This record gives sequence, structure tokens and C-alpha cells, in this order.
Amino acid sequence: MNPGRSPRRTRFPLTLRRGPVPWERQRPTWREARPALIADALKQAQARPSGNWYVVGARRDVRGDRPLGRTVAGREVVLWRDGGGRLVAGPGACPHLGAPLRDSPVRCGTLVCHWHGLALNGEPFAGWEPLPAYDDGVLVWVRLDEAGGEDPSPAPVIPRRPDPSRALTAVYTGVGVCDPEDVVANRLDPWHGAWFHPYSFVDLTVVGSPADEEEGFTVDVSFKVAGRLVVPVRAVFTAPGPRTVVMRITEGEGAGSVVETHATPLGRDARGRPRTAVIEAVVAASDRPGFRAARGLAPLLRPFVRAAAGRLWRDDLAYAERRRHLRSTGRFPG
Repeated sequence: MNPGRSPRRTRFPLTLRRGPVPWERQRPTWREARPALIADALKQAQARPSGNWYVVGARRDVRGDRPLGRTVAGREVVLWRDGGGRLVAGPGACPHLGAPLRDSPVRCGTLVCHWHGLALNGEPFAGWEPLPAYDDGVLVWVRLDEAGGEDPSPAPVIPRRPDPSRALTAVYTGVGVCDPEDVVANRLDPWHGAWFHPYSFVDLTVVGSPADEEEGFTVDVSFKVAGRLVVPVRAVFTAPGPRTVVMRITEGEGAGSVVETHATPLGRDARGRPRTAVIEAVVAASDRPGFRAARGLAPLLRPFVRAAAGRLWRDDLAYAERRRHLRSTGRFPG
């Protein structure tokens, strides 16, 4: 490993670059982004247990008056909160005549079917059986043992992250025609950052990888703010589970902040192609005095954070979809 010049926290979070480097004059990274290295990292991620847990969405999407409904691994699920605020999950079809419970209201912690008024309080009833659910403070999860096929665990593997009550959190969700492995492979290729996303990243160098017997991929990169203003950081990409990749800032501004990317299989579309949801949680923290004020403006800032993630994922889902297409036609390199 060649650690290069590690970013350090300075008095001011922004740095002024010397001058722009034309996109086509960047240092090529294709020799370092070896397909076999990315494939090995993906294989290691897929071998890690998930306990059959799947991310469904953002914690704040489960409100007191309506449920959160999703299709996960081809199965309709619905989540809501009971009278005590406890997260409840179960099949998304009413056991009476199959109404979509995602469209039904919650009254006093009870989900009331809007077709005929059948009420579910989270306990087994008329063939409807609850599913294990988990609220980690940022995201909500559901456990689907039949779909996962692993030994179940009592709780999902939650990456280490800043305390959500002291952080700025935002969750982006996008959907692509691909498998979870295509999303994970995208995130385990940090070399594409400054080439594929020049509007967001510059001066990207991968300074360590699993080939160097490191835990993950260590990257020095600068986030573009405006013009020549950038925020240089060092970040590490790891995959704690088969459908999760975490980018953690280890040095520079916002050290300790994380971006968690979760790939949740949805099912097949009308053409039989796999669909996957990218559910990405940004958990940003800083001890700078101004960050407390920024956190107080979280409701106003979240749409901008989600928009920035959405711009990146419009490109990265195209990457993942292309990878899935090449795999399905037997033309993927390697």
C-alpha cells in the first residue's frame, strides 16, 4: 500500500485546488480496477451472513397514520407502528380478500383494511402472521427467512455509524433493472468515481485494497463544492453483508460520517427481469460549531442530500443495469 498524502482536518472545511484538470487528462485507473479484484471483493461480501434481513426503507417513512408497503424478494410486505410506537411488519395482502394493505390507514396503532374494515394490531389473525421487523434509528428492516434461506439472526448487522440523534440523516431510494450483486459490485469499484462522476469527485486515488490485505478499499478523494472549492477526505469502503456496502470517512472533514448503500431485491418486472432497490442512508456528523445549526435545518437540507445521491445513482444504476445485461447475455468480461 502507498498511503499517499492523507487528508487532514483543517481550520476551514473547504480547500482551494490549484487548478482544474481536464477530464480526459486525469490519470487512467483501468489498470488498477482489475475485474478479478472487484469479483473477489464481491464474492467475499456475498459469503457474509445477512440473517435473512432486508432493508425496506427509511425509518421516517413509517408514520403514525399510514403504513409503509414494499415488495421485497417478490413478497408484498407492510410495516407500521402499533399504539406503543413499536415497529410491526407482516404480509402486505389482507387475509380476507387480498386487498393491498399498503393503501390502508392506521388508526390508534391498528392497520384497518380499506376494503372491508378488517383490523390488524400486529398479532396473528385469520391466517395473517407478523414478520420480524427492526428499526435501527435510520432504516427499517424486515426478516424474510424463506427468501433469504440462511440461518436467521435476531437482528440485522448494523454498520457502525454516528448517533442519529446528533447527526444529519437522509435516505435516498432508487430502483434499477439489476440484481443486488450488480449494485454491490458498483460500490466495490471506487476507481470509477472521478471518471464517471466528474461533477462530484476529483483527485481520486485508491491507496489500499483487499489485495493489500486491507479490510476494504481506502480512497483519497475530494468532493466538489463549487468551482475550485473542494473538501478532501480519506474514506474506506467495506461490505459487512451480501447486500450492503459502507463508505466511512476516516480522515478529513466529517470523520466518522458514513454512507450506507443497501441493495434490496424487489422481484421481477413484466419482462421477467430482476428489479433491485438502492436504499442509501447518509449519516453525517461533525464537531464543528456550525454543524449544530445545520442539523437544526435538517428538514430543509434532506431534499438536497437526496438530490445529490439521486444524481450519482442515475449514473450508477446505469452501470449496474449494464453489468446485469452483460452477465445475462454471457458477455461480461472475466
